[in-house]
Amino acid sequence: MIKVNVIAVGKLKEKYLRDACEEYLKRLKAFAKLNIIEINEYRASDNPSESELETVKSKEGEAIKAKLPKGSFVIPMCIEGKQLSSEEISAKLEDISIKGFSEITFIIGGSFGLSEEIKALGDLRLSFGKITLPHQLMRVVLLEQIYRAFSISNNSRYHK
Repeated sequence: MIKVNVIAVGKLKEKYLRDACEEYLKRLKAFAKLNIIEINEYRASDNPSESELETVKSKEGEAIKAKLPKGSFVIPMCIEGKQLSSEEISAKLEDISIKGFSEITFIIGGSFGLSEEIKALGDLRLSFGKITLPHQLMRVVLLEQIYRAFSISNNSRYHK
């Protein structure tokens, strides 16, 4: 069974987001071993300079790097990443597994995104479009798409 990690900056604060994530985590148990790794979010001033934003992303990046499993296929979520359909994500996850990876790690940055260093560590940069989502909601969307991808691969009725 493939292992899927989600490294996410910040904690889920709202109950409805925690509940949604728990539902997808429960559903995913049939397909993969899932592990959520939360990284502390660093704060910036109300009107941060570009330098301050880079410092925040760099600190979060160091914490992310420390949690990245060795030998994992790394997928940072970033707006400039590749946009794939649900079917294409499903095929990509299958392909990753066929290529010998037993572990996939998705990375969700904090409020200011991911550092260039973390993006550069990725084997595939992935985007769910040009819209901006709060990073906490992004976790729910990502888990749903991972579940949908496995459902497609397993010919489940979930994906219509």
